[in-house]
Amino acid sequence: MNKKILCFTLGVVLLALSFRAQAQQSTKVPRIGYLSGSSISANPPWREAFRQGLRELGYEEEKNIIIEWRFAEGKLDRQRALTAELVRLKVDRRLPVIYDRAEEVEAGGLMAYGVSVPDLHRRAATYVDKILKGAKPADLPVEQPMKFEFVINLKAAKQIGLTIPPNVLARADKVIR
Repeated sequence: MNKKILCFTLGVVLLALSFRAQAQQSTKVPRIGYLSGSSISANPPWREAFRQGLRELGYEEEKNIIIEWRFAEGKLDRQRALTAELVRLKVDRRLPVIYDRAEEVEAGGLMAYGVSVPDLHRRAATYVDKILKGAKPADLPVEQPMKFEFVINLKAAKQIGLTIPPNVLARADKVIR
């Protein structure tokens, strides 16, 4: 009888251990991709702010979340390659991103809303004109941007299975199809 109890107890313990081992194996650490157009060497403050925000939410890098950091260093071709690399890594991505420059969307990003860079440069010409006509730079007012652009990349939306509502598309200054 003792042998039967011992075998039964041992079987129950082994069964419980196997369930525990399976439960531990199924705990997947999320892998996210973070793609930036800037350079890694600059170590911008937003990088640490992002990490801090994750820590405040209970995530600790390399323990319960993995971040695949990629930096395009201001080169659009490099950004395309890094985007493809993150797709190959099968990061747990797939969040739509809104950038602040249209160039990011033209390189494959989803959306951008921000200052029109061409308009800023066009307006800079008025400063040059005023200075050439005798105005002192110190006397010129600082101007805020006046023109903003909203750009949507429907190709990118389709790739991640996102449908952009018609009323949002109607507000876009440019739609990439």
